[in-house]
This record gives sequence, C-alpha cells and structure tokens, in this order.
Amino acid sequence: MQATKSRKELMNEIIANNYGTSAYHKLSPFSPVLCTDGVTQMAKELGAFWLVDAITSYNRREPFQVWTLEVKEGPKAVLTMREDSDQPAKVTQKIGCTDFPEGLWAFYLIDGILMLTSEY
Repeated sequence: MQATKSRKELMNEIIANNYGTSAYHKLSPFSPVLCTDGVTQMAKELGAFWLVDAITSYNRREPFQVWTLEVKEGPKAVLTMREDSDQPAKVTQKIGCTDFPEGLWAFYLIDGILMLTSEY
C-alpha cells in the first residue's frame, strides 16, 4: 500500500516535473495574466487558485516580478512581491490562514505570464 504524499511533497514534485511549459492557461476570466503548465497544475492539485488570484489581483506594471509565499507558524503566510530578489518589497500581504504547504515558495510573473521558478 502506497502512502499518500504530503502537500509539501506534492508541491516539490510539481516544481521538479515542470521546466518550461507547453501551453499558457487563463485561470481567471477577470485577469489578463496567463499561467504556465506548472502553475496550472499547482492550482488544480493543491487547490491554490486563491494564490493565483492574490498575485494577479495586484495588477502591477513591472515587467519582471518575483513573488514569494512564505508559509510558517501553522497556517499563517506572507505573500511578497519584489522587482528582483535583492530589491525591497513592493507588495506585502499577510494571510491569516492557508493550507498551502509550509516553506518558502517563489514564482515569477514576467510580461503577464505567471510561472514556477523552474519554468523560467
């Protein structure tokens, strides 16, 4: 009998298996942002459409954005956007409760396409 994967193991597997994308997906009819195969898989398998919505709802104009989600202290998280990893945060949103896996997760939003860092 195979043990069920943890949500963290599933997220790490999604990252490991997605490098580049074969298609772009529109996950929200209200957002102009397109998502890669990896982000789409993450949203579906982890129920993380809320994360895609949170990132895209800011409608920032920077062509290159680094978004991080740091999940710790039980179900609490902080979503942050920087223009590059060494720059100060331009967006910070505290999330009071989430079932997203614990850890520090990074995403790129480049010219209107949201992707896992492994897909860049």
